[in-house]
Amino acid sequence: MSKAQRALASGKYYAFFVAYMVILSALGSFVNDLYLPALPEMVGFFHTTVPTVQLGLTMGMIGLGVGQLVLGPLSDRLGRKPVLIGSISVFIVGAVVSIFSPTIHFFLGCRVIQGLGASGGYFLARTIPADVYSGRPLAKVMAIIGAINGIAPAGAPILGGIITDTWGWRGAFVVLTIFAVIVIALSPMLKESLAPARRFHGTVAKGWSGYLGLLKNRAFMTHTAFKGVALGMLFAYISSSPFILQKHYGLSETVFGLVIGANAVFVAAGSMLALKFNPLKKAAVMGATLLMIASAAQAVALWFVHSIWVFEICAVLIVFSLGMIFSVTNTLAMNEGRQRAGEASAVLGISGYIVGAIVSPLVGIGDIMHSTAITFVILGAITLFFSLLSRRIAPDLDK
Repeated sequence: MSKAQRALASGKYYAFFVAYMVILSALGSFVNDLYLPALPEMVGFFHTTVPTVQLGLTMGMIGLGVGQLVLGPLSDRLGRKPVLIGSISVFIVGAVVSIFSPTIHFFLGCRVIQGLGASGGYFLARTIPADVYSGRPLAKVMAIIGAINGIAPAGAPILGGIITDTWGWRGAFVVLTIFAVIVIALSPMLKESLAPARRFHGTVAKGWSGYLGLLKNRAFMTHTAFKGVALGMLFAYISSSPFILQKHYGLSETVFGLVIGANAVFVAAGSMLALKFNPLKKAAVMGATLLMIASAAQAVALWFVHSIWVFEICAVLIVFSLGMIFSVTNTLAMNEGRQRAGEASAVLGISGYIVGAIVSPLVGIGDIMHSTAITFVILGAITLFFSLLSRRIAPDLDK
């Protein structure tokens, strides 16, 4: 039993452990969420187009995805904490340099570096719990982290709106830098969860071969694809919302942040509700069904209705259903791949960013109301398809 496992068994370390995992996961969310309200302003500042500015989200997601792919095997070999501290340090460099971006292309390059750095905390928030838990206990921890983290990032768009109104888009990256410094400052209190005896001791090349085994694991890849497409839906919502709510419906940056923040609470509600289902995967199937209905309704609303209230009702249903899906698919995938938790978490994480990197600029092509409507329906249908594939896999978390 590792030091982390002994500490968690005593109960004295549990509250800090959960809080720190929330912070790590939140950093990955904050990379996009905090500066969302600034996107319209950045179009004018850099004298560019909406799809080009939205590429900032794509570049961040590419960095998050590639970073997890590289750091997963390294964390299985070196331990979790060295990878955590090193990656967050890289993020700080990317955030600080981006403040001085002279052009949009320079800024996009900084976004890749930010994503690479933030990826460490983001995937370790899934990996570390899988080091010390499995089965239903893992589901409980994942749901708690997911629920709290659904509330914690709710403050990011709110804070981002206030910052943008007061200091402009650069202020968001100053705050991100401070947040990352806090993560590193608290890291000495985190106990290493992967004991030396459990680490991978082969060559780096053999460490990468662990990905091949995971890609051949049908159950793991089904849960991973399910989570990835659902996360792509979240990114489509995130990247389109500033322009729909601010440009089309006329909300200010601050009010936009309040709306997006309030919506994020429903992610937490969906995550906690998922724990009530037995077997656990029933929650994901129900969530995917609700997502398909809500995304179809949202598409009709975007194309024909043009009511901010209808848009909001549909958005709440979408993020609530996504909360149900995220809680279940994270748990099922990590339970399947826990023997190589670093690689498993990396594959799970990158799946969503591959989809997200594709769809984020697509929602800005042409009439954003129409392109977003089409994207929502397509992603909703694909998510429902993977939920049906997942349902056919024998339940592995009945208890």
